[in-house]
Amino acid sequence: MSVSGLTGSPSRCCLRLPDRSRGLVCGQVSAIPSAGKPKEKFGILHLERSGWIVSMKRWKTQKTHLIKCAMDASYGDMASESAGSAIFPRINIRDPYKRLGISREASEDEIQAARNFLISKYGGHKPSVDAIEAAHDKIIMQKFYERKNPKIDIKKKVREVKQSRVVQAVTSRFRTPATKFIVKTSIAFLVLGVLTVLFPTEEGPTLQVAISLIATFFFIHDRLKSKIRALLYGAGTFIFSWLVGTFLMVSVIPPIPILKGPRSFEVLTSLITYVLLWVSSTYLK
Repeated sequence: MSVSGLTGSPSRCCLRLPDRSRGLVCGQVSAIPSAGKPKEKFGILHLERSGWIVSMKRWKTQKTHLIKCAMDASYGDMASESAGSAIFPRINIRDPYKRLGISREASEDEIQAARNFLISKYGGHKPSVDAIEAAHDKIIMQKFYERKNPKIDIKKKVREVKQSRVVQAVTSRFRTPATKFIVKTSIAFLVLGVLTVLFPTEEGPTLQVAISLIATFFFIHDRLKSKIRALLYGAGTFIFSWLVGTFLMVSVIPPIPILKGPRSFEVLTSLITYVLLWVSSTYLK
């Protein structure tokens, strides 16, 4: 091209536009309008502008699609994590103690520790958390009600008495012999008791009491095979039994109308003594 007597080529500029099918496209546009018909010039410029607009629209569409895919992937990961969380296996058990895996004698600290452990393990599953919290709240309310309205647990009291050191020390001195031996001693002391009631004397049941003492010596020796232990156990048991019988008749047991007479006190004391002698001669270790 010749301008003012100088020859030169027209300047051109390059526009790089994104295209999904071909990557970056370089479109060259003349900086100085070339010679030609005006309509052709404007037609070329219009076509180049239309192509640039279409490429920009495609690029924006592609970018929007990528952002949407990234968001879907993120929410999909969250959903998969929620779906893959552990489910509490005892969620349908109605008993709150069995649901938490604790005993009914558990303390409040043990209950709270069981609840915290299960929540930390199954916290990602909301129904499991609701089941654990419901069981915990029910147990706490029940404990509060029991403290506010205490009741006597007979089985628990009996168990505590059996586990006490005094009772264990006493029971350790007794053992159960053979059934035949129990029947033999029972018949002997039962006959003595009947004779004492049916044939009271003016001097009291002295003869029956003496026979009961001899029977105690015999049965203890027959079971333990030791004369010294039979003598010591028999004498000690007889004295203890007579003192206990006297105390019960004086302070605890009221007079019985069936047994009348001047020696009714001695008769009842003798009957109590027979019972204690039977226990010692049969079960004392």
